[in-house]
Amino acid sequence: MNELSSPVAPGKGAAGGLDLSRVRSIDGVDVHGKRVLVRVDFNVPIEGGAVADPTRITRVLPTIAKLAREGAKVIVLSHLGRPKGVISPETSLRPVAQKMQELMPGTTVRFVGDCIGEEARKGLAPLKPGEVTVLENVRFYPGEEKNDRNFAKRLAAHGDLYVDDAFSSAHRAHASIEAIADFLPAYAGLLMMAEITALGEALENPERPVMAIVGGAKVSTKIEVLTNLVTRMDVLVVGGGMANTFLLAQGLEVGASFCEPDFVATAKDIMARAERSSCEIVLPSDVVVAKALREGVDWQVCPVGRVPADGMILDFGPESVADLKRRLASIHTVLWNGPLGAFETAPFGEATFAIAREVARLTKDGKLVSVAGGGDTVRALNEAHVADDFSYVSTAGGAFLEWLGGHELPAVLALARSGARASN
Repeated sequence: MNELSSPVAPGKGAAGGLDLSRVRSIDGVDVHGKRVLVRVDFNVPIEGGAVADPTRITRVLPTIAKLAREGAKVIVLSHLGRPKGVISPETSLRPVAQKMQELMPGTTVRFVGDCIGEEARKGLAPLKPGEVTVLENVRFYPGEEKNDRNFAKRLAAHGDLYVDDAFSSAHRAHASIEAIADFLPAYAGLLMMAEITALGEALENPERPVMAIVGGAKVSTKIEVLTNLVTRMDVLVVGGGMANTFLLAQGLEVGASFCEPDFVATAKDIMARAERSSCEIVLPSDVVVAKALREGVDWQVCPVGRVPADGMILDFGPESVADLKRRLASIHTVLWNGPLGAFETAPFGEATFAIAREVARLTKDGKLVSVAGGGDTVRALNEAHVADDFSYVSTAGGAFLEWLGGHELPAVLALARSGARASN
């Protein structure tokens, strides 16, 4: 995936008051001989005592490798699972440290079985420039999730600088994410900076016209996202099961499709807000319909006003796809979260894949800035073989949605606060 590398443009944050230009990058920072605490999100699946999927590790290795290469004494902080403030061997970070050593064969990677106290202090004592030590799961202590300042201060005592490279945890106001930044000079790691830059360019200061594509099953889970985006986007495409609720709100029958009748009033409110904000909401004009969601089922294409009583809307139809392609020709920025249809089951991913390929083509041609995020979205882009052609693809789930919903992220606030202190 391409990572946007331009600096974050000065401006207001998603909730209207955060100056992203205050967030400092690690680029150009002298770290030689310094103890650098790096907060990452190594909440990876462990199977049989080993890391089953190292994706979250590999995404932050550039930051860790850069710091080690520049002579830092790198100290890694992370959580794993939900041990709820007690020690549990199954959520130990030891397997993660072992996987890191495999992935960084030229670098010494050690593991220490605590993150504060005497064991941590002794374990860090032999750390040399260019070496890495992984401390034990910060969630073994209840002070982590309570954002306890004393716990944060004890963690901070290990380091000279703090680097946050855990954007996927940026919405958590936890001690090793937020409070710790008040005790050390705080910087964004390469991944964190790329995420902030990408979302800043797509949401805070986009090149217009800007379109958001938002899919998913339920309006109820994305009310804040939709409500915020209609005040920021020029065009909002609503897909997935959510589109059915919006069609119902327009007085159209949706047959046996999944929808949320209790949220019809919410959909109407969002449409009214969009009209006041001059944001056009785009819904499908034709749809792919079947009697069941399973592979091999008979299906048909029909206009949205003619869905059979026993039919389920499972994807955008070809006319709707053609319409979106025409619209994309005049769009300069796309923000994407959620598929247009039930892409996991063939053939109901065709609209999602077709639009993904078109966005990728326009991005490669330099006509579009494209930012996508969320687990289902990433999977769909990978299945369409176009994830690497988007400007930026975020693997963060909760943090990505929180930002789209207009919330200031505790981690980003903490980094900006530290940067502001340094400039005063």
